[in-house]
Amino acid sequence: MSLLAVTVLGHDRPGIVADTTAALSRLGGNLEDSTMTLLRGSFAMLLLVRCPAPADEVRAALDGLTADGRLAVEVRPVPDDGLDLHTPPAPGAPYVLSVHGADRPGIVSALTGVVAAAGGNVTDLTTRLTGELYVLLAEVTLPDVADLAGLRGHLAQTAADLGVEASLRPIEADEL
Repeated sequence: MSLLAVTVLGHDRPGIVADTTAALSRLGGNLEDSTMTLLRGSFAMLLLVRCPAPADEVRAALDGLTADGRLAVEVRPVPDDGLDLHTPPAPGAPYVLSVHGADRPGIVSALTGVVAAAGGNVTDLTTRLTGELYVLLAEVTLPDVADLAGLRGHLAQTAADLGVEASLRPIEADEL
């Protein structure tokens, strides 16, 4: 059984998730991880599928999704390299980084750069623009040895330089 990454991108319509997962199921594919979102009417989905069929057979089974030219589908093998995908995540603590303010280029790169410089890893990221208001929500994992006071100070300074507000709070176990 191989591990495959399946991406589906394009104009949203009802049934994309159902059609994609039905085709994968008919091939004996098992969804191990997935994420899907709509961005202003554009559909984006990424699936990690464990499947006995090779990538080219999976791609052929999904060809019907692209028939009207409004969706693009890609299937590619994901090297296992002996990695157990069910191992616990790297040690650290989960946090939520919240940012809001006037939209401008560079908000995501600057603030996630501060997190990365502290040894943090972004594990989920969502941004929304509503009129002039820009909102960023990121789940991050910070190493147990992270200097939280220093990180919060650096985030606050970077946010102020960008004209936005940022906060970092721990995620409670019941929020996960």
